[in-house]
Amino acid sequence: MPPSLNISALTRRTGIPSDTIRKWEQRYGVLHPGRTSGGQRRYNELDVARVEWLKARIHEGYRISEAAALLGAGETVAGSAEELRNGIVAATAASDVEEVRRLVDQSLALTSLAEAFADVLGPALVEIGERWARGDVSVAQEHLASATVRAALQNLMSDQRADVHGTAVLACAPGERHEIGLLMLAVLLRSDGWQVAYLGADTPFADANELADTLDAVALCFSAASTESARALDRELERRPPRDSLGVFVGGRGTTKTDLDDAVTQLRKLTA
Repeated sequence: MPPSLNISALTRRTGIPSDTIRKWEQRYGVLHPGRTSGGQRRYNELDVARVEWLKARIHEGYRISEAAALLGAGETVAGSAEELRNGIVAATAASDVEEVRRLVDQSLALTSLAEAFADVLGPALVEIGERWARGDVSVAQEHLASATVRAALQNLMSDQRADVHGTAVLACAPGERHEIGLLMLAVLLRSDGWQVAYLGADTPFADANELADTLDAVALCFSAASTESARALDRELERRPPRDSLGVFVGGRGTTKTDLDDAVTQLRKLTA
């Protein structure tokens, strides 16, 4: 993208006054124009996209400092769920740590949590996993993506919300190590007003059930990424049925229940 627009042209394209553009450029470093031999600024189409992106965030209620931090210094501007998803996959394949983090943060900030999980982060991680299976990305690169998403979700989990629906205990089925889907459910439940006791990977059924009783939990949720784990849980539930007042939900890729938003709706009915 050779720089060809002067600041007046950039103003006409974006509707942002030239003084504001200069302030954003100098204070927040969101633009890096080229210079003519006479020292005049020259901008390219990426600069146009960055200014328009910032303008949209300000209209959504972000302060310019917040929007600029969220935008970062990437060489692309993602404007849709598909672009965010593809960007995360491409940044992972390029081992671009900062770009992966930036795009994960954008996906969580610019869409609803349910949309971010269903349309961006979940599909991106699935594609990265498939690329790993084909040998197109390394174990380290796959771990980079999953660890970045996990860290962002754990940060969201720390957001305190009012206890509206009671307590839900969340755990991965015994032997299951894949917990990002469960973390996504935990974040959605927290945002819906649940107190969440998150137990994570490879949790014995009896231990999770005992904790649910101790906490007088309303719901006990297990994630099963394989059909074998889901069937083992079903057998365990038959052998040791939980108390009648405890709703038990088994979901994940090993089951037919994979829609996180629907899971929250179903669990909410337990306290209706």
